Amino acid sequence: MAKSKGMIDVSGKDVTVRTAKAGGCIVVGAEALHAVKEGTCIKGDVFATAKVAAIQAVKSTPTMIPMCHPILIEGIDVDFSLSEDDKSIRVEVSVRSSGKTGVEMEALSGVSAACLTIYDMLKYISRAMVITEVKLIEKTGGKSGSFKRHD
Repeated sequence: MAKSKGMIDVSGKDVTVRTAKAGGCIVVGAEALHAVKEGTCIKGDVFATAKVAAIQAVKSTPTMIPMCHPILIEGIDVDFSLSEDDKSIRVEVSVRSSGKTGVEMEALSGVSAACLTIYDMLKYISRAMVITEVKLIEKTGGKSGSFKRHD
């Protein structure tokens, strides 16, 4: 069994601008997608609520993920797109910070919270929704450099 070291010491790292973009998808079905498009969800504005949830999750990541450092978040963008083809909503969250550690976990947390919020807002229509494809799309900054998913 590997020895647990706990939280990584970042005191010797340089402060650099770090960004991360993550994405995910929730397949909601035709009726739920219609409710979102028409703005008829009985719980309110699905996208506004999911955006706030994503922002809160980004800022709260160190309280949810035990080994994440608390960091100063300098920018968060949340984008949604609808797909009629597979009756889904795609979510992208971009995070920016200047610091000693990356923001990948923050972006992934934001996507997850947005998708879960969409599920919560629409579950009265269907509980058959599926959250899929939560993944890091790209990141920049830090010692490890840049990463960009090519699929």
